[in-house]
Order: sequence, then C-alpha cells, then structure tokens
Amino acid sequence: MSTTVRRAGLAFLAAALAFAAAVYGVTRPASADVAAQLTAPQLVADMGAGWNLGNQLEANANGIPSETAWGNPVVTQALINRVKASGFKTIRIPVSYLGYVGAGPSYTVDAAWLNRIAEVVNYAYNQGLYVLINMHGDGYKTVAGSWLICDASDQTTIKDKYQKVWQQVATKFQSYNEHLIFESMNEEFDGQYGNPTSPCYANINAYNQIFVDTVRKTGGTNASRWLLVPGWNTNIEYTAGNYGFVLPTDQYRSSSIPSSEKRLMISVHYYDPWDFTGQEDGNITQWGSAATNPAKKSTWGQEDYMDATLKKMYDAFVTRGYPVFVGEYGAIDKTSFDSASNTYRTNFARALVTTAKKYGAATAYWDNGYNGQYGFGLFNRGSATVTQQGIINAIITAAGGSQPTTPPTTAPTTPPTTAPTTPPTTAPTTPPTTPPTTSPGGSGACRVSNAVNAWNTGLTNNITVTNTGAAAINGWSLTFTLASGQTIVSGWNATYSPASGAVTATNVSYNGSLPAGGSATIGYQATHTGNAAAPTGFKLNGATCT
Repeated sequence: MSTTVRRAGLAFLAAALAFAAAVYGVTRPASADVAAQLTAPQLVADMGAGWNLGNQLEANANGIPSETAWGNPVVTQALINRVKASGFKTIRIPVSYLGYVGAGPSYTVDAAWLNRIAEVVNYAYNQGLYVLINMHGDGYKTVAGSWLICDASDQTTIKDKYQKVWQQVATKFQSYNEHLIFESMNEEFDGQYGNPTSPCYANINAYNQIFVDTVRKTGGTNASRWLLVPGWNTNIEYTAGNYGFVLPTDQYRSSSIPSSEKRLMISVHYYDPWDFTGQEDGNITQWGSAATNPAKKSTWGQEDYMDATLKKMYDAFVTRGYPVFVGEYGAIDKTSFDSASNTYRTNFARALVTTAKKYGAATAYWDNGYNGQYGFGLFNRGSATVTQQGIINAIITAAGGSQPTTPPTTAPTTPPTTAPTTPPTTAPTTPPTTPPTTSPGGSGACRVSNAVNAWNTGLTNNITVTNTGAAAINGWSLTFTLASGQTIVSGWNATYSPASGAVTATNVSYNGSLPAGGSATIGYQATHTGNAAAPTGFKLNGATCT
C-alpha cells in the first residue's frame, strides 16, 4: 500500500480504526487500515493488475443468488491466495441481490447473503488486495427476478429499492478502508444494442447519483472511499461521447478530501472485436500485428483501434482527475480451432493492459471460471491452480508487476460456466477432453453424491464418486440414467455418451486412478423440458453405488 500521503494524527486514527474493526468484525490488522488518500494516478498504479471472480456471487438459480448455480465450485480462501500469488493486486467481485431483497418499503437484504458477500470480500481484503463489489445482475432483463430496469414504468419504486439496498451494503462495509471500492451497477442499459435512448440514460444517471449520495451519507470510510460509476452499458463510446452520460455530483463526501481531488472513477468494459474475444465459433482466432493468417483476423478492432478508443476515456475523464477502470476484458479459448489461439489471447491481454496504463486506467480481466473451448478462465477454481500462466504473465508484466519466484501449479481443467454477465440459456460447447490412458478395470464398492442447480430450461450437476472398496481402481466408467427430457450439452472432467437416457461417463487422463477411499468430481450442463431431477442408478465399473 502506498504511503506517500500521510496526515497528522496518524496514531489517533489507527486507534480509532482498530476500534471500528473490532465493532464491525473486520479481521484486518489495524495498521493496515490506515489507508493513505491516494490521488488518481497513485490509485491506478497501486491497483496494479486486476482479475474478476466472475460467474460466482452474481450467479443465480431462478432469481435466487447462488455462487454454484452456474457450474463453479464454492469460492475458497485458497483460490484467492492463488490469485494473489500469481501477481494480481485487485479483485472485482460481481454481486447480485435479486430474490434476496425483501419486500418494500424496507427492501431488507438477506442477512446470510450479506455475510457471505463479506466473507468472500475478506478473503481478498485481508490479504491486502483491492476489492470491488457491485450490483451486477439485478439490471438484466434476461435474469429472473431482475428489477433495476432503466426503461421500466415505475421508476419511483425502482429508485427507492436501489437506494435502500445500497444503504444496507454500504453500512455493512462502512469500516473497511479504501482498499474496498463500490461500483454502482453493471452494464446497465435497455437491452437493445443501438444508440442510447434519452429517458433510459437519464435513469442510469439518476441511479449513479442515488448511489453516490447514499454511500457517502452512511459515513465512516464511505465518506471518502473511491466509488465507481458506469455509463450506458459500460460502453466507451456511449460514455465518453456526447450521448447523455452525466457525472454524478459528490456533495456529501468527506471535507478531508482536498477539493482538487476526485473520489469517483469511471467504469467501462472492453471486448472489441467481439468476433475474436467472445463469438463462439472458430472463424476469428487471431488478433493483432503478430497475426499470421489474415482470414483468421478480424477486419477491425486491432491495436490502433484499441489505442484510439481508450484515449477517448483519457481525454474525457482522466484529464479532469477521474481515473478509469476497465472492469472487464478478455478473449475466449479457441485452441480447438487454432492451436495458436492462446498466443493471440495473450497478445490481446498484454496490449489492453499496456494501453490502459498509458491512458490512466486500471484493468481487471474477466474470468468466468470456465477453462476449455470458449472459456475465459485463467484458474481452476476447484483445485486453486493456474491454467493459463502465459496470459497471467503478460497481464502482470504489462501492469508493472513481477512474477512470483515459484510459478503457481497449473491444472488441466475446471467446470464450465457461461460468457460474461449473462446466465446460461444454452450451455457452452463441450470442452475438449482427453481419452483415458488406462482401460477401465477394478470394481468394488462406491458412493455417489450429486448436486443439481437448475434454471428455467437448463441445469448443472456436479457428481462426486468415491471408491469405498479396499482396492484401487485404475480407469473407470460411471453409468447413470438421466431424467426424461434432459440432454447433456457440455461436461467436464469426464467424457459423456450418449447425451440422454442411459449415460456413461468415462474418466479422463488425470483422474482415472481412484485409490481406496479416493474420489473424483465430474459434472455436466444439460437442458431439460421441465424435469430437473437428479440422475438415478449410478454404477461404477458395473458395481452399484450407494
């Protein structure tokens, strides 16, 4: 943490913050809570390389937030430790509230959900990392239970609910130091990919103003902490250009902040060109000046475009003292179509971070927890290991950081989730898997547990199979029967055939050995026609499982 700016009365402040930490249950040492009031350039430099814990606390099942609903395992301290050890200094944690917000007029947020948010925040905050939390999926028309809709008719109710939810969240984190940053909302717009409409944009501006006023009025560190606000759909052109974005006023901030300094940041995302970064096909797999095949390279969105686009944010905001945060960027894995895909993903990430830094912006890579075909993942969340060391190296180096002296362990795969910010309506294409290196052999007793998370037309199921016999199993097949109307459309940690009815899941190369008492966790995503029941009739190498 930078200590370039300090004020008188430091010892008193440390004591006061230590007391606040005890009252609010913050486990961070008191000395670490004395955060210097950084200027905008200092803040961007101090935030370093950022990473998104995507598709976790914003995931939901039928409108109820659930961190495992989209196929990721429960977030652990070990995962956050691995992210930090890899060189990241900032973690953005998208959060949805949805069905955990009670009825008006109080709109009380479920206490257990707030506590879980705080627990995950503390995994990073207590390690000295910058942490950003937001209101993520509540503004998507495609999400069940969404309500922060800028073109809905009853804006009075929406704004009242929005104010009361943020008041509760801000109060919950009132004693945390400036390493915690709040972001008002995520990709808020009317759902139509065209020019902004004035009434809807006016409501987005109003939400941002409510957010700033509400957080500031809760007091404590909230009166001075950095706050992050987006324009229309976090789109650079629609935020920096003359389309209606209005910076909120900050009249309730602490008087201790010099009038010449700001405490507002501008949030944007960068996924250009989409046919390279996110479009799920094998047509465009290369990017940048190092591309070798013009037919595999997009006709737009290369280095010159990236530079010109990010410069717009510099000209519009950074020159006025408002730092910029590129809260999402990245490119999906297309190595199944082009073995050099990860090289171009690396080049894209390096260029984005380098260019953003040039123009006074901090960044956070979008990781949705999914490795394999069309995945954004850099880490295996189940094993807390690295899957894309090359991309990580490029990000950390471009941000001005250094690599750990001992490279983090790498891992081959992780459960799939969906593309950024949108719950799965259809499943991702099946990730490539590796045929087993051993033939199925050995039976004995077995035990199976599985957890189904369902939404309107789809579900995920994580299955743990345990060898309860006395002898090791070297190579296995797990058979089971899907409920009527279910069809597997993607899977992880096993190969699946056929896709419906009586299914056989066969081990992949790295999990074929099950010692006595050993277990393996596999999973799949499936569509259903109204029946989301768990599978039945599990047998491991022919032996019936309990």
